[in-house]
Amino acid sequence: MYHTILFDLDGTLTDSCLGITNAVAYALRRCGIEEKDINVLKKFIGPPLNASFAKYYGFPPARCDEAVGYYREYYIKTGIYENRVYDGIEELLAWLKDTGRRAIVATAKPEPAALLVMEHFKLAPYFDVIAGASMDYSRVEKSDVIRYALDRAGISDLSEVVMVGDRENDIQGARDNGLDSIGVLYGYGSREELLEAGALQIAETVEDLRACIGKRAEGE
Repeated sequence: MYHTILFDLDGTLTDSCLGITNAVAYALRRCGIEEKDINVLKKFIGPPLNASFAKYYGFPPARCDEAVGYYREYYIKTGIYENRVYDGIEELLAWLKDTGRRAIVATAKPEPAALLVMEHFKLAPYFDVIAGASMDYSRVEKSDVIRYALDRAGISDLSEVVMVGDRENDIQGARDNGLDSIGVLYGYGSREELLEAGALQIAETVEDLRACIGKRAEGE
């Protein structure tokens, strides 16, 4: 049984697709690119933004920084509210709190934006720590964010800790830190992506996630 649960934010706690894809499209337009393929825009959900602009559009570092600035310009004003909490999440968090478990957010979203989202949707009281990426790019990889979250929470015994997320970077970040992981399919990643990254359990729904948290890897 897991007693400390680290949650990704986008695609795990909230369905932020509309706000993020609109913000990416806005940033690309400001950079002179019209991108209308929603499947391309969805690839930006989860991984660090600067890495995604470099990977999918070949932007050099300075251009990535410019694009991220445009993204934040839209997202903080509008995109952050083009978002919703997944059905069943608040009930899951209440159950964790009622049963004495600890909940922590570990997201690649910049920490100030993560705090705004959590406070806007009134989810912050359920969490001991809300940890995100730094604004200066010194902490953007998921592995680093998870390590930072664990440090802030004062956790050294990892035997009862699990990371929950919807993309491969969540699962890889957990592995890099010696954590078990649960991949969720109601977000933006596929079963294949999550299993290849090393997820120990897969939850198709929020209800399934509750069951996964109540046990360790399959067979235990």
